[in-house]
Amino acid sequence: MSAGDTLYAIGQRYGIDWRDIARWNGIDRRAVIHPGDRLRLRPPAGQAAARGPRDAARARVTPRASPDDPAHRPPEWRWPVEGGTVVGPVRQPSGGVGLRIDGTANQPVLAAADGTVAYTGSGLLGYGQLVIVNHARGWLTAYGHNAAVHVKEGESVRAGQPIAAMGLGAGQQPMLYFEIRLDGVPLDPLTQLPKR
Repeated sequence: MSAGDTLYAIGQRYGIDWRDIARWNGIDRRAVIHPGDRLRLRPPAGQAAARGPRDAARARVTPRASPDDPAHRPPEWRWPVEGGTVVGPVRQPSGGVGLRIDGTANQPVLAAADGTVAYTGSGLLGYGQLVIVNHARGWLTAYGHNAAVHVKEGESVRAGQPIAAMGLGAGQQPMLYFEIRLDGVPLDPLTQLPKR
């Protein structure tokens, strides 16, 4: 495991549901994983994947996807908040790259594109209360430092739908930390989002 990896990103890379990886490794929702940790990517003897197996081709390590590849065409992104002051890109100690968008407490946080909620919780160090949305063709978005979350894992969301309320980040400043990733690799959101 390397810096910036999450169970979700590892699962996407190897075609395995992240919840299975957590179960096979005895990791609960509050646990933090660290660079250098070794993870089991197959069920222990006598245990099967809780969800059906994925396409075997996805289980092999594949080259990193590129947003320039038509097979990984990005969704039509929209900004995750209306207004606000953009600071970024910001680099996380974990290896993530994202935007800090300063705003007001409880300001609506919006889905940046259609997708399915893959994770809600506070199990990733440095992200606070987090929502991760999985989009088509290997894309995902992450929304950190929320005061409240309005969606559940597995729920479908539409672009512009309120999914959370802005909470407090560093220095007790109301803010959203926002990432866009392709196959688990963080990209500078300013290269993906429409011009303001």
